[in-house]
Amino acid sequence: MEPIKRILLLGATGRTGHEVLQQALEKGYHVNALVRDGKKIQLEDPGLQVFEGDTRIPRDLNFAIENCQAVISCLNISRKSDFPWSPLQTPEDFLSMTMKTLIKVCHDRNIKRLVFTSAWGVGDSRPFIPGWFAWLIDNSNLSAAYLEHERQEALVRNSGLDWTIVRPVGLTNSQKPKVAKAILDHSRKPSLTISRKATAGFLVDILGHKNFIQKVPVLYS
Repeated sequence: MEPIKRILLLGATGRTGHEVLQQALEKGYHVNALVRDGKKIQLEDPGLQVFEGDTRIPRDLNFAIENCQAVISCLNISRKSDFPWSPLQTPEDFLSMTMKTLIKVCHDRNIKRLVFTSAWGVGDSRPFIPGWFAWLIDNSNLSAAYLEHERQEALVRNSGLDWTIVRPVGLTNSQKPKVAKAILDHSRKPSLTISRKATAGFLVDILGHKNFIQKVPVLYS
């Protein structure tokens, strides 16, 4: 695997993406962050370059991915609040449209490594989540995000890239120093929460390792 020195980060202004940005810079990576509004990134670091644009547009992705050897995406379908029935803020096809563009750009640029967040309860992990959680997904605006995660996962699985699909359990904003645990057997029952901080640490740590290439770990603490 080619040594990774610079990464493209998508979703850097989100709560998990912000943690990834901080930890990637702390671990010595150079980071190109593609965001809609660069003013939302207050962090100043010589290793950080901020690009404004739309992740669905090839021109913007091509510009931001210059000199990168890998991509981390923490994009999601956002709502106006954490309330499950809150209205959506992003288009319902935002993730899949981004992923279609990103896969092509990665192939054109000969970039193989892609790590991105999905969610526990997507795809073959669905039968193993609690019944109340499945009901909540099906009967609220959470369903839009889960359907899009399924679409982007399907695109990536057939991409030929060195991908890792990370499915964290319920994300919290805890800053306690906990190490993420990963399981590949989705029939095993994880705990129900993990911090964004621990999730970000896992996303950054596995970039340069082969252990999870073309694997779908469920992440918990």
